[in-house]
Amino acid sequence: MKTFPLFRTVLVAACLPLLAGCVTREVVYRDRPVAGEEAPAPPPPQTEIVTVAPGPLAVWFWTPGCWEWRGHWIWAGGHWMHRPHPGAIWVGPHWGWRGHHRVWVGGGWR
Repeated sequence: MKTFPLFRTVLVAACLPLLAGCVTREVVYRDRPVAGEEAPAPPPPQTEIVTVAPGPLAVWFWTPGCWEWRGHWIWAGGHWMHRPHPGAIWVGPHWGWRGHHRVWVGGGWR
């Protein structure tokens, strides 16, 4: 009976996905400082070296780095991104208003 080890191997391989647990991750976004905490002005932008585009410039776009507020200022470095469609325009991250509150608006395509 040489098929038993093969059957056991196939059975174990088929059951492995069932044994993998689900992992949940809670992401908390802070679009403004909590009450009583005032966000200081961001530091000046850092100097970045723009690398060579990985493909034709009609498809790739360099998004410059910027400071992001995550309880404190963190530098998010620039990188190359695919344009979602020809003529798409990148609007960089900035502070904006939502009602009577100033909020950090992440960059995105328009």
